[in-house]
Amino acid sequence: MKATGIVRRIDDLGRVVIPKEIRRTMRIREGEPLEIFVDREGEVILKKYSPIGELTEFAQEYADALAEETDTAVFVLDRDVVIAVSGVPRKTFLDKPISAEAEKAMEDRKAKIINGQGTNAFCQGVGELEGYSLYSSVLAPIIVEGDPIGVVVISSKEEGKEVGELELKLATTAASFLAKQMEQ
Repeated sequence: MKATGIVRRIDDLGRVVIPKEIRRTMRIREGEPLEIFVDREGEVILKKYSPIGELTEFAQEYADALAEETDTAVFVLDRDVVIAVSGVPRKTFLDKPISAEAEKAMEDRKAKIINGQGTNAFCQGVGELEGYSLYSSVLAPIIVEGDPIGVVVISSKEEGKEVGELELKLATTAASFLAKQMEQ
């Protein structure tokens, strides 16, 4: 574990404040759920909770089926990183942070098509330098009980081929289906 040198006291209600620098670095927003773990040495560990993370295996299977049938790249994102990848090399995209564009799709709670922006339409840190580029993407937010918890992305792998209404419907259906799985 990495020491920060920051010490906080527990108040009379049992609360402790997570310093602003750590919240900013870890992208922890107000009201965001955290999981609490205790290890054998007595350390208390706080971890960002990803509700859709519980469906990672299921989301991966859904992405695999969708990518195979449509010959596209399919991704499932939680609020912070890419959690499922199909149709392109997994290691290139898996666990990469999501972009501001993906965050905006969640905030807006509306599916949208983005053409000509490459991989940065939904994912940070992947692009021409890693030898991979996607040309057109549709982003459909996963909404559970009114809260956005992730995004389904379908991207064209061929230059000049843009995604359209069919991919928009497929991504929206996938997002709705994953949301229903979370509600069970």
